[in-house]
Amino acid sequence: MEIAFLFVILFGLLLFGVPVAIALAGSSALYILANGMPPPMVVAHRMINGVDSFPLLAVPFFILAGNLMNTAGITERIFNFALALVGWMRGGLGHVNVGASVIFAGMSGAAVADAGGLGAIEIKAMRDAKYDPGFAVGVTAASSTIGPIIPPSLPMVIYGVVAGTSIGQLFAAGFIPGIVMALSLMLMVAYFARRRNFPRDQPFVMSVLVSSFGRAFLSLMTPVIIVGGILSGAFTPTEAAVAACAWAMFLGLVVYRTLTMRRFLRVTFDTIETTAVVLFVVGAASIFAWILTSNRVPEAAAGMLLSASDRPWIILLLINLILLVVGCFMETVAAITILVPVLLPVAVELGIDPVHFGVIMVLNLMLGLLTPPVGMVLYVLARVAKIPFERCVVATAPFLLPLVLVLGLITFVPAITMWLPTLIYR
Repeated sequence: MEIAFLFVILFGLLLFGVPVAIALAGSSALYILANGMPPPMVVAHRMINGVDSFPLLAVPFFILAGNLMNTAGITERIFNFALALVGWMRGGLGHVNVGASVIFAGMSGAAVADAGGLGAIEIKAMRDAKYDPGFAVGVTAASSTIGPIIPPSLPMVIYGVVAGTSIGQLFAAGFIPGIVMALSLMLMVAYFARRRNFPRDQPFVMSVLVSSFGRAFLSLMTPVIIVGGILSGAFTPTEAAVAACAWAMFLGLVVYRTLTMRRFLRVTFDTIETTAVVLFVVGAASIFAWILTSNRVPEAAAGMLLSASDRPWIILLLINLILLVVGCFMETVAAITILVPVLLPVAVELGIDPVHFGVIMVLNLMLGLLTPPVGMVLYVLARVAKIPFERCVVATAPFLLPLVLVLGLITFVPAITMWLPTLIYR
């Protein structure tokens, strides 16, 4: 009953529009005061311990790297290369949208960075080519979810910290599922292109492809440096984030000379603001998760799920439904911090590898970025495209179908996720 009070307060605050971090911290504080739990100093220590983690250093550096790439013109070069590579296909700019997101995913690891930076370029290009703005927003929103699946990935860093799982293995596990997501979205674009008779945006010209590749070559080296360095053991995921920042600054300041001091300061302040929000959510969610653990809620939830059926596939379906619903209402970092201690023991009991479960969880929560009422990517793209939020929701809905199908495939065919980390690490 007391735990029910905790959740009632949390969701009540969220319904009134209170920010997620404050809602988590506030509901936890009220619960602690009502039940005479440890003094405020102990709570403060718990919050500090929640963010006192070396792997979490990757968060501000990957955010900074993504912001630097969007500001220094790296994103635009990637888009132009993708245009030369697949722009000749029917509905070419839709395919370019997906292809550019795959490349950018190997640099930033954040869906919102993809939507806000690369998405602005993609939507403008599609509008100039007379594509329907709704279609442009839909494919941009859906393709941005690839960013946190293909390494590097900010949500997987958070999951790895909370679950005590190798972040390197999580990164390796996300690569093939991310490619499968991209292929499914390109099939959806091809379907719309044939149905609506979209044009071929430009002819395939080898000289244009070669020249655009030459201009984007150093930018394309970013994912090679990040992913190659991690998988080869040259540096840890945290050190890879630092390397990504250093490389982006080198390109912006020395090679392209597009990164001025004014722009760099603006990017730095944006990064500080975003990082502060993320870590505030992590700290507040760690208190909430500690209360749940102290009251043995994970054990009770595991018992309920495991008693629902003796068939693992049914329990996996239930877990996916829970994650999909939570993703609609809760910010990704908070959801991971709270739900991992609850759901991971159930997954382990079913014989699911924690790395495999991490990819399932992150993909589920990425779909939450495309659904109201939270739908952070939708809010960003509504602002970028200057169209109503409701129209963004309707335009994105068809692209949820291939992503849900990929989620089912990844859930029930573990080899798609586990083949690469098994090959590299085990």
